[in-house]
Amino acid sequence: MRPALLASVLLASAALPPIASAAAPAPMSFAATGAAIQTRTLANGLQVIVWPDHNIPSVALFNWVHVGSRNEGTGTTGLAHFFEHMMFNGTSHRAQGEFDKLLEASGGSNNAFTSQDVTVYQDWFPRSTLELVLVLESDRLANLAFAPQVVEKEREVVYSERRLRVDDSNPSFLSEQVQATAFVAHPYRIPTIGWPSDIKAWTLADLQNFYHTWYAPNNCTLVLVGDVEPEQVFALVEKYYGAIPRGPATLPVRTVEPEQTGERRLTIERSGQNPLLQVAWHAISADDPRAPALNLLQTILTEGDAARLHRVLVEERKLAVEVGSGWSEGFDPNLYSVYATLAEGASTADLEQALNAEIARLVDTGVTAAELARAKRQVAASFWRGVSTIDGKARLLGEYAVLHGDYRKLFTAPDAYERVTAADVLAVARVVFNPQHRTVGVLVPRATAGH
Repeated sequence: MRPALLASVLLASAALPPIASAAAPAPMSFAATGAAIQTRTLANGLQVIVWPDHNIPSVALFNWVHVGSRNEGTGTTGLAHFFEHMMFNGTSHRAQGEFDKLLEASGGSNNAFTSQDVTVYQDWFPRSTLELVLVLESDRLANLAFAPQVVEKEREVVYSERRLRVDDSNPSFLSEQVQATAFVAHPYRIPTIGWPSDIKAWTLADLQNFYHTWYAPNNCTLVLVGDVEPEQVFALVEKYYGAIPRGPATLPVRTVEPEQTGERRLTIERSGQNPLLQVAWHAISADDPRAPALNLLQTILTEGDAARLHRVLVEERKLAVEVGSGWSEGFDPNLYSVYATLAEGASTADLEQALNAEIARLVDTGVTAAELARAKRQVAASFWRGVSTIDGKARLLGEYAVLHGDYRKLFTAPDAYERVTAADVLAVARVVFNPQHRTVGVLVPRATAGH
């Protein structure tokens, strides 16, 4: 996200099943809304997806650029995130800061975020501002300026952001080290914000090569949701984007992570108060048909006070003060991680043993019908909240179009989640929670003088 917010996020918002609610549309009516969506691909490769929603006179535009830290190499880590900053810093036609000023003066706002897989630029604005936004967005896609003083200023901003968000944060520092240990070949080992030495060393040639390679219409998916008519959008997009030339063919990520054949462990000593534990297993990709089952399993394990790991590790055993879990749904198989902050007086060995025992019990006996029903209700509520706003629609539509391979999967997702059985959840648990595929990270507070 932009400097005032988090540097990056994990795109892990799944489409979820229906529940009986006056606010939620029936599954059939939701599926039918997909028929209103229209798409077009320009001659230069730009994919445009439009979802008309006339409930309010506003529009959400998300430009999904298909580049993240997985597309970086040795010496140039962090460039995807750096461009999230640079794209707001002027073009050959517009001065630094003019993008924000023009958009805000018209009643709009914007943001952006970077992940391991994509960089996404977000605009929210009144429908009357549509043409202006397309003018501004197409300009920075085609004509970004590389003023040396601006580059150096943003380099300092990004370096400071890394210190604040990672180096000065024990949970983030541990997570970065676990990720780099669990992956030995695949570029998911690269931190989204970049390694410190690379941030200091990028050259102007590095930046220009990255921009001209990845910031091209054939590498973008433009999603617009709100009070618009598709044909009007297509005409304006053609007018302002059509002349931008197609970029070079980008190299695919060919590296497949070798199968991990034994547990990996790391211990970090740092200043801090509470010890931290993170356990990660190799999981699956966003477009894997088992993704709904894994998302429901995540809810069963750590969502809410009734979740298994919270109940056992926090309430009953009092080994942790908090426990969470999650996985990043990306183009390639990523990690599923459980992370916990230890309670005062608890030992990491006891916490790890208790966690392993609970995971083993899950893999042996599965989940109950009540747990699965509760999880479906929770994720369904989250889903319907998401698609009730134009922002949520744009996010999910782009996520399915880009990461899941087809936006239409969004409209079949409720049924896909409803069909998940306890046996499906058990099957994916047995695949993911393989002890041979586990990486364990422990952060121990360093003893200070006088203690």
